[in-house]
Amino acid sequence: MLVARNLVKRFKDRVAVDGICFEVRRGSTLGLLGPNGAGKTTTLSMLIGLLSPDSGEVLLDGAPIGTGAGGQKHRIGLVPQDLALYDELSAWANLQLCGGLYGVTGEPLKKRAKDALELVGLGDRAHDRVGSFSGGMKRRLNIAGALLHDPELILLDEPTVGVDPQSRNAIFENLEELRRRGKTLVYTTHYMEEAERLCDQIVIIDHGKVIADDDLAGLYRLLEGTNEVTLELASEADTQLLTDLRALDGVSSVLPEGRLVRLEIADVGVTLARALDLVVARGVDVVTLRSEHASLESVFLLLTGRELRDASQAGSSAS
Repeated sequence: MLVARNLVKRFKDRVAVDGICFEVRRGSTLGLLGPNGAGKTTTLSMLIGLLSPDSGEVLLDGAPIGTGAGGQKHRIGLVPQDLALYDELSAWANLQLCGGLYGVTGEPLKKRAKDALELVGLGDRAHDRVGSFSGGMKRRLNIAGALLHDPELILLDEPTVGVDPQSRNAIFENLEELRRRGKTLVYTTHYMEEAERLCDQIVIIDHGKVIADDDLAGLYRLLEGTNEVTLELASEADTQLLTDLRALDGVSSVLPEGRLVRLEIADVGVTLARALDLVVARGVDVVTLRSEHASLESVFLLLTGRELRDASQAGSSAS
């Protein structure tokens, strides 16, 4: 549905976006991840036509989005990171204003505003002043405002910033319902667990370039082992036991830390059983065992070498 093709954007002598390419399938959710300063916001601004690329193009169903009013942009909804709301107005008045900006008025606007408020769980607060809302309620109203013109493609820029866990879960449920209704979503976030829960496809960008573009299963395969198992032993493992564990098929790494031994393995069901048999055969008791699946955060660190919130190379124009 949406194609970003060879996007380049420069700010004076700095290249913020350097040849970014990806495609978003209709009805899917794409997660756009990257450290601060990687080029996410600049890319998002080009996707919705707020910025013109220096070269490359953005296509929606094969037609250029372009900048300015009209054209393809009426098919896109934007949920900005900064709240686009007036605290002194009611939720209903805010949506009436948003709808008017989209050119939706009269009975169609009333119906869509009511439906949007019901979707985000604020139907009973329609006539309350937004200034009385919690942060999570404002975030949900912010989403409602992007839905009034019934867009096919919705771009969400960190829609859960600063909200409590209950509100985050409510937002997730809203987005999952939009997916069920056939909407296509592009989602930027600083929270890996959000991308793991919501996204069919993950695009990771760094230094203005796409460094990964795959589904979660494909990204997990970038790690040498897809599971981490920690064994707590009754006594420290000797050198021979560690050597034997490293020699097992399916074990990609063995890291001893006192009585703890961390294993990276591809198949918990097969490889872990062999490792445990080996430890028991050597007369060492296993006190506890903990297994964790490979995480998106591990993949991200492998690819970028930085935490998602690392701002060491952030720049205001390329954030």
